[in-house]
Amino acid sequence: MKLKLPSWLTRSDHNYFIPFVVIVTTVVAVILLFVSHNSVLNWVKATIEVKNQEKEMARLKAEIKDMDAEFKALTENKDSLEKFARETYHFAAPGDDVYIVE
Repeated sequence: MKLKLPSWLTRSDHNYFIPFVVIVTTVVAVILLFVSHNSVLNWVKATIEVKNQEKEMARLKAEIKDMDAEFKALTENKDSLEKFARETYHFAAPGDDVYIVE
């Protein structure tokens, strides 16, 4: 059994082959870049999102580190805890007059 090729593939001038290759390549590129679920655009969006999440994680880790240091300072010294409570929550010892100036 002999396989018969289309006439445009067997011609010697190949006038139809090059436009065919260009069109097929363009269609495949469009599908890969924009249409497919695993497209390049989705990869780029995911990469940007990962970088943003990593920056947010670094910022939150630094914030946690600062809060831990503040917590340690407040729990080690009663005077600093009292000062923090008075300044932040306007606590007062019995008999104290509290004046809030904004």
